[in-house]
Amino acid sequence: MSDPLNLPLVRHSPSTGAGSPDVWGIYEPDTGSIQYICADPATKKAALIDVVWNFNPKNYQFSTEGMDQVLDLVKENGLTVEWVLDTHPHADHVMASAHLKERTGAPNAIGALVPEIVKIWADLYNLPDAFSPDRDFDHLFEEGETFKIGELDAKVMLSPGHTLGSISYVVGDAAFVHDTLMQPDAGTSRSDFPGGKTSELWDSIQDILALPGNTRLYVGHDYGTKERKEPMWEATVDEHKANNIHVKDGTKREDYIERRKSRDATLSLPNRILAALQINLRGGRLPPAEGDGNHYLKLPVNRFD
Repeated sequence: MSDPLNLPLVRHSPSTGAGSPDVWGIYEPDTGSIQYICADPATKKAALIDVVWNFNPKNYQFSTEGMDQVLDLVKENGLTVEWVLDTHPHADHVMASAHLKERTGAPNAIGALVPEIVKIWADLYNLPDAFSPDRDFDHLFEEGETFKIGELDAKVMLSPGHTLGSISYVVGDAAFVHDTLMQPDAGTSRSDFPGGKTSELWDSIQDILALPGNTRLYVGHDYGTKERKEPMWEATVDEHKANNIHVKDGTKREDYIERRKSRDATLSLPNRILAALQINLRGGRLPPAEGDGNHYLKLPVNRFD
């Protein structure tokens, strides 16, 4: 029998009423990433969130099956893409932002603190002039900024900890909370990358869990558990508060921080991180082609334990 964690999977979470979006989650098995379509049922306008540009770290080949699947769903459901959104510069997959902007004509956006992330990684790569978020993204969202998806109201929440500039998108009763929470039976995400901070991740999660109890929280990744093989990515605020193994009601801040730091100390770097961030900090673009017409990445040596 096939392992469901190795198969692409799509689920539709329908609108619950006025002001509530239709949400499609599209599971990308190579990285355990969840890609999202958030759409206004009335106008059929949509935002694409955290879509993957597939990358094989064994041979450095790129392919487009992730974004193709997302765009096929857009077409099948008669949607028009109004935004291409990312929550942060991902470490474990390459973002499809630039390609989706080209293919849909929609503006792409990310958080306003990404230039601070650039400073860290420009130093690690010794590429002081390589990255320019103002050049590579059409909009950098500030904390608390509001915008529209069709007729739906959307709001930006700064939610650092995993990175110093991660943001969440709250659209009616749906919140796209990226690499903060995992599913309740898996806990929370790591906070040990450069610029990450466990105490800030705790604070961000508390802000997310202060949303109304029926808010549907959509996480960035799922890798299953020992007991659960089927990928999952949606749970309500109330479900997290009751059951999340890291941050359910009654958890003390200092206990969470100690537990998260101890867990992170056992984790290795994701196998795509050094390639992915060099591309994602360019909005999902490869470095400029060199004289032979090919693209090359620069990787730091002996900079990480």
